[in-house]
Amino acid sequence: MVELSEPREGSGSRTGAPVEDDPRLAFVYDEAVRGLNHQQGVVESMNARAGSLIFATAFVNSLLGARALSDGLGPWDWIAVVLLFCIGGLIVFMLWPYHRYTFRFDPEELLESYVDGDRPSTLSGMRRALALRIKADMASNWRIIQRLRVALQAALLLLLFDILAWLLAIART
Repeated sequence: MVELSEPREGSGSRTGAPVEDDPRLAFVYDEAVRGLNHQQGVVESMNARAGSLIFATAFVNSLLGARALSDGLGPWDWIAVVLLFCIGGLIVFMLWPYHRYTFRFDPEELLESYVDGDRPSTLSGMRRALALRIKADMASNWRIIQRLRVALQAALLLLLFDILAWLLAIART
């Protein structure tokens, strides 16, 4: 059901024409915003996991590395050190500030596009356009998130191999 209502003062309609407000579009827009908020939470969670990985890597390498390197550098020691640098590179990649994330709209652009133009948009028209834009933004963000997820998984695997290399270095003594 499409409801037509008179515009409220300050609603942005200069013509005094009825404003269409479709509750289905409101629902779609709200779901799009909810999806974008979830995606932002995923990014924050991955950053927290990268921080935990820093701690785990430092702890493992200081504990096991000190013991393994007490008798000099052997082949397993070198492998563990190389793995440590690889993990460090992946962590830097994960924590590097990405400015291409899109989690919000530019208010000036919204005003120009939907309010101040020759034909201001209806609320339903705005919601529809913004829901489609959110979908495009989520797809763009997802490409970055996928790269970070792969880097996190690779770093965790390298950490396991790093632990194994240190243990083998300790066992050879």
